[in-house]
Amino acid sequence: MSLIYYVTQVQFDFGAIALLKAECERVGITRPLVVTDPGVKAAGVLQKALDALGGLPYALFDQTPSNPTEAAVRAASQIYKDQKCDGLIAVGGGSAIDCAKGVAIAATHEGPLKHYATIEGGSPRITDKVAPLIAVPTTSGTGSEVARGAIIIVDDHRKLGFHSWSIVPKTAICDPELTLGLPPKLTAATGMDAIAHCMETFMAAPFNPPADGIALDGLQRGWSHIERATRDGSDREARKQLMSASMQGAMAFQKGLGCVHSLSHSLGGVNPQLHHGTLNAMFLPAVVRFNAAAESVQKEHRLERMAQAMGLQSASDIPDAIRDMSARLGLPTGLAAMGVQRDQFAKIIDGAMADHCHKTNPRLASREDYEDMLAASL
Repeated sequence: MSLIYYVTQVQFDFGAIALLKAECERVGITRPLVVTDPGVKAAGVLQKALDALGGLPYALFDQTPSNPTEAAVRAASQIYKDQKCDGLIAVGGGSAIDCAKGVAIAATHEGPLKHYATIEGGSPRITDKVAPLIAVPTTSGTGSEVARGAIIIVDDHRKLGFHSWSIVPKTAICDPELTLGLPPKLTAATGMDAIAHCMETFMAAPFNPPADGIALDGLQRGWSHIERATRDGSDREARKQLMSASMQGAMAFQKGLGCVHSLSHSLGGVNPQLHHGTLNAMFLPAVVRFNAAAESVQKEHRLERMAQAMGLQSASDIPDAIRDMSARLGLPTGLAAMGVQRDQFAKIIDGAMADHCHKTNPRLASREDYEDMLAASL
């Protein structure tokens, strides 16, 4: 049985941040905890959100790490409780939004956070008691503002997924203006994250034609505008299209993802300093080649349809086109350039095999397959 579910409200436009107070009122949030990170605060973007609250009382947690941790969720949850907050506003990239989703669970549910992780059977344990959340993305990458999942490094150092329709933000305020000052390297890395979402969910086997259409359109928008947005951060049209690609990728990945994310989640747990979007860009070529043999990919001509959306001559051009794009964007040439070594492969593969994305790849990977993908991405 295929579950096809589009559930949240999106306010999308330049200047949409002005609607923040009205959205709090609509959702019923009277004292939010604002969750962000030091970079967003230093860039002045946080202040734009606080100004938009128009005098609404709030508490603040501004120490979200680049990869959100259970320790950060705990610290923010304590502020939430101490300040008697009744909802959350996440202002930032996927890290801040995922951290806020963790707080939404931890502040309203008992026990350690890992109890609610997907691979621990925790999804049914997440109830509608979760704190309401409004998400304000400041990057165009994860699409967490419209997704039912969060990725958090728990206390035992595993990078785990948490999935429930209850933690989908009540509103996503997608204001491309908030991304205009994003540095080129971060624009490139987060943009490739969005493109990876569109590609990997489109290759996934489950039947979901609306998600396929959204992903394919998002791929076209992201692929054709990521260089413009990286080269000229003030290009408003490119910023708008890249933010749409990010949102669309996450709307679509309710279908499932696959080996790209299994590997990225695992390696991100092994070394939390590595950027998730950059890792996705490194793994995409090898995974596309691996997926080319999948029956569902061949039957639906999925690689050919992706190539068309990317303006390529044939499906066989996709892996090299991704590598070339990464190089033009100034991203690393491979995992070795990011400090990854062969003696880490076994640990990375252990995590990938256990990851929630492993079984939704259109072709089930073995340990040997993952080793081949890692070697090809090195």
